[in-house]
Amino acid sequence: MKGILLVNLGSPDSTDVKDVKKYLGEFLMDKRVIDVPYLLRLFLVKGIILNTRPKKSAAAYKKIWWKEGSPLIILSERLKEKVQNKTQYPVALAMRYGNPSIKSGLQELHDKGATDVLMIPLYPQFAMATTETILVLAKELQQKFFPNMNLNHIPAFYNKQEYIKVLGESIKDYLSDKEWDKILFSYHGIPERHIKKSDITKSHCKIDGTCCNTPSPAHEFCYRHQCYETTKQVVKYLNLKENQYYTSFQSRLGNDPWLQPYTDQTIENIAKEGVKKLAVVTPAFVSDCLETLEEIGMEGKEEFIEAGGNEFYAVPCINDREDWANTLVSWIENN
Repeated sequence: MKGILLVNLGSPDSTDVKDVKKYLGEFLMDKRVIDVPYLLRLFLVKGIILNTRPKKSAAAYKKIWWKEGSPLIILSERLKEKVQNKTQYPVALAMRYGNPSIKSGLQELHDKGATDVLMIPLYPQFAMATTETILVLAKELQQKFFPNMNLNHIPAFYNKQEYIKVLGESIKDYLSDKEWDKILFSYHGIPERHIKKSDITKSHCKIDGTCCNTPSPAHEFCYRHQCYETTKQVVKYLNLKENQYYTSFQSRLGNDPWLQPYTDQTIENIAKEGVKKLAVVTPAFVSDCLETLEEIGMEGKEEFIEAGGNEFYAVPCINDREDWANTLVSWIENN
């Protein structure tokens, strides 16, 4: 029997510093997130980051936390319920970090008799720190605990027209009664070296502004290309003009070169150029979370207003929209 496993990023169990510290420890010790030798990673994470960051992150989580719990978890659960109500197959939810774990999700499907599991990483674009780490961990768990279970997955859907339509409609719906001058597409940043590590040709990715537009097998696993392609497809769907939108990358960590332009600097520059009304879309996420609600919705808005802007709209993610649930079900049924 077939089972479906929806997998999202994850969240701390609460806004307590100890829970945030535990979550950050699991997240940042992932060798596909901070991809340096183990002992250096251990020193960076446990020796430096976890001594300073959890308190600050806990304060940020408190700003966006809902009565029911983590917005990302609640929204993912709502999406899972909608998908379950539209398909005959058992559907489980898992998080790469925190709870519910991927192991618990596979166990739930196993207990319901599923022998063939279709995993859907809820990331539109592929990256080693998102999709790849989910697939690798799931495979390890399957081999160790569920040897008779077959795992398959839906690949990155950044350019699937059904997804582009859902994203495009969500933007139109939210901005239908608002006046805006420009739209910023802000994607989660990653270190530039991740792009080159994911290049299956070992030669195509130069991050020079041309390689992402030159056809190559490398694009199947190139996060940068897939982000710009998402923007391109949505721009086409919304019939935007060339001077109406920007693309940038948020949430950088450390001093290594990350994908540019940086969102915080871009927001400030846009305001200084005289743009008064800005809408920001975050298409690297399907569920609203700390990076969309606090980093963009609060910090980004503050940066824009302080730099001279007037109106700032953080467009919600596609979350548990009905058309998004319907799209997932159509992929499940056709897989």
